[in-house]
Amino acid sequence: MACKERTGYDYQYFRIPGTGASTVLIPKKYFSMPVRLFQYLNENKVTTICWVTGALSLCSELGTFEEIRPEFVKKVFFTGSVMPCRHLRVWQENLPGAVFVNHYGPTEITASCTWHVVDHLVSEDETLPIGQPFRNTNILLITEEGKEAAPGETGEIYVRGTSLALGYYGNPEKTREVFVRNPLNPIYDETVYRTGDLGKYNEQGELLFCGRKDAQIKHMGHRVELGEIEAAALSMPEIQEAVCLYQKEKQQIWLFYTGAGTSPREIAGYLRERLPNYMIPRKFCAMDQMPLNFNGKINMNELREKMK
Repeated sequence: MACKERTGYDYQYFRIPGTGASTVLIPKKYFSMPVRLFQYLNENKVTTICWVTGALSLCSELGTFEEIRPEFVKKVFFTGSVMPCRHLRVWQENLPGAVFVNHYGPTEITASCTWHVVDHLVSEDETLPIGQPFRNTNILLITEEGKEAAPGETGEIYVRGTSLALGYYGNPEKTREVFVRNPLNPIYDETVYRTGDLGKYNEQGELLFCGRKDAQIKHMGHRVELGEIEAAALSMPEIQEAVCLYQKEKQQIWLFYTGAGTSPREIAGYLRERLPNYMIPRKFCAMDQMPLNFNGKINMNELREKMK
């Protein structure tokens, strides 16, 4: 892969031999200026983008399409966290000829390991499948008993494949915890990765993301799925991003959110119309933006620090 820097421009692009394509590296600062970001895409005739969901949501939330549209974009891949369908719908309506693809995958499998092509105009309250595995990758759904999950049953997502990492550098204890032997293979040692995510297959055989295993809590005598609270919060038009965490010591549900024009009282009232009282967060924390880790995903550890 050859690299050439264009003089007079604030970016580099990589030419991929034999494809006629180039990879454009977008300056990070443009992701805080959505109009300039779209201008940049048009200036460089970008046809395919692969962004974390937060970047797409920011553009739709701030009304960027009312000012400008990416004229050349034909494929949109998104990953990193659950894509709010109300934001995806804005992209679909403004780029009706584009293909939208939902990606899922942890860093330990070298980024994405499943994909799903969105083949219809989404409704604002639906949940997208994460689809089917890439080539040379397999998804296993394992129950708490170490058995394969039955059709429609929820299990932890285990991943195996040629792109699986060897482990964590300098951290053998963590490596042994999540890089484990395949419980469904009694014949020989085969390493798989325990994602900590929960999933199940729908009637169409598509894999659904059902939240984090550590996001299933026991609260006030009820089993609560924090992802369900997040989904309800994200259906509120004013909320752009939402993350629910549980402070076990004080038995409090916290909701971290981004989005202007609403108050904790209004959010709580909105949630009470959709959720039972025991699922209503005790603490609401407005964020200017969600903290991100190196991979562009929401930094849960940093949010947990705010709960102390």
